[in-house]
Amino acid sequence: MNPIPDLHTHSTASDGTLAPSELIERAFAAGVGVLALTDHDTTDGLDEAASAAEVLGLVLIPGVEVSVTWSRRTVHVVGLRLDCANPRLREGLARLMEFRAWRAEEIGRRLGKHGVPDAYEGARELSNGRLIGRTHFARFLVKARLASDMGEVFRRFLTNGKPGHVPGQWATLEEALGWIRAAGGEAVIAHPARYGLTRTRMQALLGEFREVGGVGVEVVTGSHSRDDAFTFARHAREQRLRASAGSDYHGPENPWIELGRLPRLPEGCVPIWRDWSGMPVAPVEPQAACG
Repeated sequence: MNPIPDLHTHSTASDGTLAPSELIERAFAAGVGVLALTDHDTTDGLDEAASAAEVLGLVLIPGVEVSVTWSRRTVHVVGLRLDCANPRLREGLARLMEFRAWRAEEIGRRLGKHGVPDAYEGARELSNGRLIGRTHFARFLVKARLASDMGEVFRRFLTNGKPGHVPGQWATLEEALGWIRAAGGEAVIAHPARYGLTRTRMQALLGEFREVGGVGVEVVTGSHSRDDAFTFARHAREQRLRASAGSDYHGPENPWIELGRLPRLPEGCVPIWRDWSGMPVAPVEPQAACG
């Protein structure tokens, strides 16, 4: 069994391609003993995942990935070990889901004006019908042969200044952490290298995050290089944050990201799971330290 827990994954409850039970089965087959399901702005897949995990003896960490607007850009915060019945959390996520529904329709309208008809309907068919995200539009556009891959879709259609771009109107950092903490959870900044922030701006983000109750940062994740891991290990130490690890798995169509295929945390990191009951003691990478 892999001693590194996988604390960032997605299912068809948001923009993953495996049902929650299928995700659990694949994780178990891959040797994952502890897994967090962290769908975007929803906890709808957790009941199904919990049932499957109980049958297999896999430890499921209830989670969510909350969309946040910070300094006019979108960042993501993973909440772990949540009481998903908490009213404050449920109300906050419901607000984000309402915006997501409007945004999906607006993306469809904007793409239609630029010669891409029926994009909303196409994206909806590739979703669960409740949460329709940019990834679903990207899959539709690739399927319609309007782009060769997902990366081209985002570059040509869905990023800032492109035909289908709709700015996010998400939670503030303080709101998101308020929801997570009200639900008894622990908040982690997800895949920080993806935000393209300067060191000064990253320090500002992590500092504000810590001040409003954040406790961790993803040091090891599917989109991080080895150098990224060491960079954010240093940030974690400087900001007195714990280190998290998660694949950000979305489905088998992305074979370069697999469940549980995670390198060790750099030496000197304090794992976010260190004080969680029943967790294995994970080895650390001996070649480099957080500082």
